[in-house]
Amino acid sequence: MRILQIIDSLEIGGAEKMAVNYANGLANLVAFSGIVATRKEGFLKNQLQSNVNYFYLNRKRTIDFTALFRLKKYCEANQIDYLQAHSSSYFTAVLLKLFYPKIKIIWHDHNGLSEFLSTRKSFVLKLFSHFFEAIVVVNDQLKKWACETLHCKNVLYLPNFTTLNLIEEKATILKGIDGKRIICLANLRIQKNHLLLLEVAKKLKISHADWSFHLVGKDFQDDYSAKLKSEIETNNLNESVFIYGSKQDTNYCLSQVEIGILTSQSEGLPVSVLEYGLTKKAVVLTDVGELPIIINNGINGFIVRKFDAEEFYQSLVTLIEDIEIRMYFGAQLNQTILANHSEKAILTSYLNWISKL
Repeated sequence: MRILQIIDSLEIGGAEKMAVNYANGLANLVAFSGIVATRKEGFLKNQLQSNVNYFYLNRKRTIDFTALFRLKKYCEANQIDYLQAHSSSYFTAVLLKLFYPKIKIIWHDHNGLSEFLSTRKSFVLKLFSHFFEAIVVVNDQLKKWACETLHCKNVLYLPNFTTLNLIEEKATILKGIDGKRIICLANLRIQKNHLLLLEVAKKLKISHADWSFHLVGKDFQDDYSAKLKSEIETNNLNESVFIYGSKQDTNYCLSQVEIGILTSQSEGLPVSVLEYGLTKKAVVLTDVGELPIIINNGINGFIVRKFDAEEFYQSLVTLIEDIEIRMYFGAQLNQTILANHSEKAILTSYLNWISKL
């Protein structure tokens, strides 16, 4: 079996990380595992294993015939059977299929706005879905939506999985006091609702001023980012909330914190939560997407109502004030992730499914 991942960029993000995870994980399981970045390279290129075949397409425009024929030539040369198109890269994959009909497209839907699927723009996707051999989704809401909306009924729900990069360069030194740091691994996007984090930070500054929040994720330098920074400044949170942007050494960042959080108003299954679990961090998360399935409230973490700053704050205070609960939650979440979101379990299911297509 010869499988090629295709993704628009290799900048740090959930879909991008999963494309790399599949390419790496399949490298020792199939005859050929490769990955194509169509539009932009990025930090995640450095996380590709040496046995993964990498190709940068350098697509210049939405429909770039020169790039399409380069991709066709690459697929022919490597005898690709399946093209696993992550998120919006389905567009390039379907255009390729028009020139190279023998290739089979598996679309991988990572939509983090699973709470708002009714507003999803789907005309082009619905049209192009006629060309999909199959679809992988990362939560049950996306599966239901795909089955009801798209013209491909071979849909498989597979949870995300991740592995830790143990050979990363340890470069990022987090600010704040050792043993009193809270991390939020999330790109600065509206659905991640960092404004709720700032509401919690204001409360925590009064009761536990020595604790700090560390936001690691891509800063798009847009209106949302500007608003966050303005709120931090206005509320005198400069010594409580720190923004770092994208970082390659997230495992090292996690080694410097005690608690992992997400304040999202919408999610699929964020890779950051899997990373929290693999590094045995106690967590406080909002009840969106697949998170209530992973977190058994009060057993392996706290799950609170989205937008509820007071409930989030109280859960956080419990973890701050009781180190035994922090350690217990971290150990329990680690067991949950290893049992249900391991690379071996997910890829075994994936390959068994593909073999029956």
